[in-house]
Amino acid sequence: MAGVDEAGRGPLAGPVVAAAVILDPDHPIEGLADSKVLTARKRERLAEAIRAYALCVSVAEASVEEIDRLNILQATLLAMQRAVRGLRLKPGLVWVDGNRAPVLEQPVRTIVKGDALVPAISAASILAKVQRDAWCLQVHEQHPEYGFAGHKGYPTAEHLEVLRRLGPGPWHRRSFAPVREALGVLR
Repeated sequence: MAGVDEAGRGPLAGPVVAAAVILDPDHPIEGLADSKVLTARKRERLAEAIRAYALCVSVAEASVEEIDRLNILQATLLAMQRAVRGLRLKPGLVWVDGNRAPVLEQPVRTIVKGDALVPAISAASILAKVQRDAWCLQVHEQHPEYGFAGHKGYPTAEHLEVLRRLGPGPWHRRSFAPVREALGVLR
């Protein structure tokens, strides 16, 4: 059984990241939980354990261009498909966090709040969040004036102010209303 979750649906910038994880029942990982309730340090430690002890993992993305072309839901489902297809082992069943699932070869079940209830989905949640946060830190290193280390791309007051002041960067999702508004302000 594989667990699948995503990170990055709500931000105004960057890819949406999905992960798929098949845990090893002989090597349980203590502390798995919804990534949103864990500290960054705890997520990093758990991500290392997941990569070391899971039977297999796969992390995939849908790009900003795909998000703008398809819409965020369809891009999320595409990233999930890529994550499941990237697994070295093919699962017999896929559990997806939420109430929408990608079309897959395998049977798929959805579960709302699955990232808090199903360990494999928790593991996927953690891997997706760690990769998405790493992307934010990389952008911050190159363009600290945008503040990605703090807001992680979410539409915080700080991020919206920077968008108004500096305009969107190439990593911003043009299909999202605050980014479109910022583009209109600059014209």
